[in-house]
Amino acid sequence: MHPFFQHTVTHTETHPSSETPPEAITVHRLEDELTVLSVTGEDALSFLQGQITNDLAARGTDAACLAGYCTAQGRLLATAIFSQDRSRASTQTAQPAQSHEISMLLRSDIATAVAKRLSMFVLRSKVKIAPSAYAAAGVCAPNSKLDMLTAALGHDLPLTPWQTMHDKTGTWIAAPTRPGFHRWWWLASKEASEPSQINWPSLNAVLALADTKIWFTIDIQLGLPWVEAKTQDLFIPQTLNLDLIEGVSFTKGCYPGQEIVARSHYRGTLKRRMTLARVDTLLGAEVTPGQDIYEGDQPCGRVINLSSSGEQSWLLLEAPFDAMDRNALLLGSATGPRVLLESLPYEIRPTKT
Repeated sequence: MHPFFQHTVTHTETHPSSETPPEAITVHRLEDELTVLSVTGEDALSFLQGQITNDLAARGTDAACLAGYCTAQGRLLATAIFSQDRSRASTQTAQPAQSHEISMLLRSDIATAVAKRLSMFVLRSKVKIAPSAYAAAGVCAPNSKLDMLTAALGHDLPLTPWQTMHDKTGTWIAAPTRPGFHRWWWLASKEASEPSQINWPSLNAVLALADTKIWFTIDIQLGLPWVEAKTQDLFIPQTLNLDLIEGVSFTKGCYPGQEIVARSHYRGTLKRRMTLARVDTLLGAEVTPGQDIYEGDQPCGRVINLSSSGEQSWLLLEAPFDAMDRNALLLGSATGPRVLLESLPYEIRPTKT
């Protein structure tokens, strides 16, 4: 366990998910589900520019970006959030160069494989890819309690989605959120657990440690997909709506699979996309990402992410538009539970006139 979480477990009151007050400022341990990789070196930025679907260079150090990492066939091996720290001048040479430090937040079950694959393409570039010293936490605060949180932290926080702030406590990335709330991915450094960095008595007085499932349920409801081990190499970025949520740049230049992704954007007509759904029951461990979605006795799509909250289960799934229109989808088999389609907070196809 990261030292930061040892501190929060010891000192923060723990609430079961069903008992966490809706007006609470919550902190969620994400370290088991999300891993932070560190990509550093003089060529780190240019290297990643040639590997991912989004224009990381255009974001600078004050904004993170969502991006996909694809095979040469344009299929996603990962979705990740990238954040640049401020460049550091190297003192190893007579003429110092800028050394970039970039954090890559992705699902833990694919982190090792993705790091290994990226490293295969480093070649002679001055780049190092390794597990980061940061640990991933999620923080959610009602708008009405924002001042209380910033006072306890001792600094302001970014408020616009994807806006980023680097502080002695780590990196704060404003996440997409629901109306009335702010959310952040907090990439907490080991030093953040030290009393000299954070006024822990003040912070613990306002934080409630909450169930991680709640965090990922909100991600699902907001249409934010995470590629996991069971869904690697299945979907192109547009199928997971990355082009609709600022996860793809069509102007930045080449990356693996770029031609296929661009062709689908400029020439093709998508017949299927990701959408939101719910099942009015708690799903068991046998239901996993990658599982088939059925219409009648025929599979027509797949589960992308799922999470249970309260007495419901929420899913991101991909299916053809015509199957969505008929709205008779089943989970897992021709006799599986009915999947009830819900609206995402963004349009996934042109509005009918």
